[in-house]
Amino acid sequence: MTNNMQMTRRTMLTGAAVAGALTPIIVATNAAKADDAHSTEALKPSRKPAVDLSKLPREKVELVKPPFVHAHDQKAKGGPKIKEFTLTIQEKKMVLDKEGTEINAMTFDGSVPGPLMVVHQDDYVELTLVNPETNTMQHNIDFHAATGGLGGGALTVVNPGDTTVLRFKATKAGVFVYHCAPPGMVPWHVTSGMNGAIMVLPRDGLTDGHGKPIVYDKVYYVGEQDFYVPRDANGKFKKYDSPGDAYEDTIAVMKTLTPTHIVFNGAVGALTGDNAMTAKVGETVLIIHSQANRDTRPHLIGGHGEYVWATGKFQNVPDIDQETWFIPGGTAGAAVYTFAQPGIYAYVNHNLIEAFELGAAAHFKVTGDWNDDLMTSVRAPSAS
Repeated sequence: MTNNMQMTRRTMLTGAAVAGALTPIIVATNAAKADDAHSTEALKPSRKPAVDLSKLPREKVELVKPPFVHAHDQKAKGGPKIKEFTLTIQEKKMVLDKEGTEINAMTFDGSVPGPLMVVHQDDYVELTLVNPETNTMQHNIDFHAATGGLGGGALTVVNPGDTTVLRFKATKAGVFVYHCAPPGMVPWHVTSGMNGAIMVLPRDGLTDGHGKPIVYDKVYYVGEQDFYVPRDANGKFKKYDSPGDAYEDTIAVMKTLTPTHIVFNGAVGALTGDNAMTAKVGETVLIIHSQANRDTRPHLIGGHGEYVWATGKFQNVPDIDQETWFIPGGTAGAAVYTFAQPGIYAYVNHNLIEAFELGAAAHFKVTGDWNDDLMTSVRAPSAS
């Protein structure tokens, strides 16, 4: 009976996704037939001649797990390239906190968020998307950096066992979200962890908007994720055998618009303690921060956003010396800071309830010499 129920649920979900995905195709096909019937040449869809990319150099990029970012040039060398990436979809159980709360996560390459991809403006992104036959769900990918085809979502619908290849030209400079977007199931897949970011650097590198180059020593990628875990009658978080089994209960929690967990990089404490991001006094760090679903307010306690692209678009002049910056849901932002003092810096969502009670917090562990001119204890705490 259980197996029958799982299969029925899987068939229902897959069928809904296929029906949704076919809708724009059916509409376009019917429109074309109508055009043929009326011989209205001006209304027929047209396609520009294919661009010959055969002579462009190709570069295969090995992605790494966030918060780390694969090696890349800050300034482009030579002309545009075809950057080849592979993402493998993994449906897996993940533990969110020290209490053992589980989520049936849907992920790109097994991490929440998925890996950060880096290219330069006018490069071509060529993505191989793999949905192993061991998965249970249909998936796709929507790049906010791409133009057309629902950001690639209309061209990349893959059932378990399928592989597809998408190529798009990175025409806009900035950091952008990507996420799974199967029709009829978009919020469920996104809030189950299936999102990441891509950084499209200007070919000449980052600047302050007035001609001054901005060069970073390190880059870290923080993906903020809201989870919606159902509870049982006693208030305990429930566990399920598969994403499909959790679907109805999870949707009900999602509709309350009240997350049970808001975390950085997949779990409470994923970027604290031994997992803290590291730097040295004098190092300039670029922090990429994405939130695919909800607004967020990053804040570096004890530091600043010296240059901030809150909506992540590098052709805009960055804000300077920000204490807290606002990143709208569905957006990736970027901030640069040169660490001036050693110590532990908390990096939080400055909705402090979400940071301290729900988990949206990380640490930077910075080494180096203390500068008394910047801060000193004039009198240690003591009884008067």
